[in-house]
Order: sequence, then structure tokens, then C-alpha cells
Amino acid sequence: MWGVLAGLLLSGIPAGRAQDAKASTAPAQGPQQDYRIGAGDVLQLFVWKEPDLSRDVTVRFDGKVTIPLLGDVTAAGETPQKLADAIATRLQRFLTAPQVTIGVGQATSARFHVLGQVGKPGDFPLTRPTTVLQGLALAGGFKDFAKSDSIVIIRDEGQGQTSIPVNYKKLEAGHDLSQNILLRPGDTILVP
Repeated sequence: MWGVLAGLLLSGIPAGRAQDAKASTAPAQGPQQDYRIGAGDVLQLFVWKEPDLSRDVTVRFDGKVTIPLLGDVTAAGETPQKLADAIATRLQRFLTAPQVTIGVGQATSARFHVLGQVGKPGDFPLTRPTTVLQGLALAGGFKDFAKSDSIVIIRDEGQGQTSIPVNYKKLEAGHDLSQNILLRPGDTILVP
């Protein structure tokens, strides 16, 4: 990092712009998306001054959680904030100005999958921002006959699925770092 900063300073780029210049060499990732709740997630429901309503709830396979006084509420596909707002709105029938907070205790639905010619195919937790290269490393790298220039990421876009081609050989050579995209929950990396 100091070598980069020193080179930028010598080239006439002001010190305040050095971080911007370094950041421009990183692959473009697009806007950060809010976490979407999924089946299997454990949520922490907290209703202020209502200890009988506050508890941990698990999102069932059908995408719903059971909330005292309300019954089943759809949680899957919502952000924690939107779910908290929906629960607070529905609780207004029973409480005066309810304050609801939803935390994600265990994000078990946030997973990606790697299939094909890799050392350890399977599904992996997506507990932090993870790129394609990091995902391939978690899957044990390539087997001997893997076609690393023909990798495909299958992504569910809500309205259907899309495929994103990834050429590892270009990434390895440093020619097209924009292909080292961030994985999203539910992504499947296929290595032929």
C-alpha cells in the first residue's frame, strides 16, 4: 500500500486522492444490497417494553414466522427493517405505538453453491462479502480437467435466472478483474 501511495504522490496525485486512485483498480461490484431474510434464518424479534413478545423466531420452509398476537407473518424475501415495520403496523391493533426491531441471529439461508470440477463441491455459508475467486478457493480449487475459462454463475433474479460467464484465465492474468464479482445468496458456480 505504501508503495502505491508513494508512487501516486510522486506522480502528482494529491494525498487525499490516493485512496480513490487505489480503489479504482478494484473490480466494480455494483451497489451493496440489503440483506434479504430467507428460510432457515433465526431472527431476533424485540418489541420494546414487551418482554412477552420479544423472542427468537426461525423462518420456516414456507417463509413465515409465527408472532404472538399476530400468528403467521411472511418474512422470507423481506429486509429486517421492512419486516419490523410490518410487524409494528400489525401490532398497533394491540399496543400503543409499538417499537419493533428485527435482528438476524443466524443467517443460515445466505449460502452459495459450487458444482462441477472442483475439489470440494457443495454449498457454503455466505457470512461476509465473498467474490467468485474466494468461493472457488473455498471449494478446493480446480480439478485437473476443469475448463476454467468457461465458468458460469447461475443467479436467481426474482423474475427468473440469469447466467454470468466467468473466465478464470483472464482473472488469473489480471486482464479482466470485473469478472471477480461478489456472490449473492443462492448463487451457483458451475465449473465444467
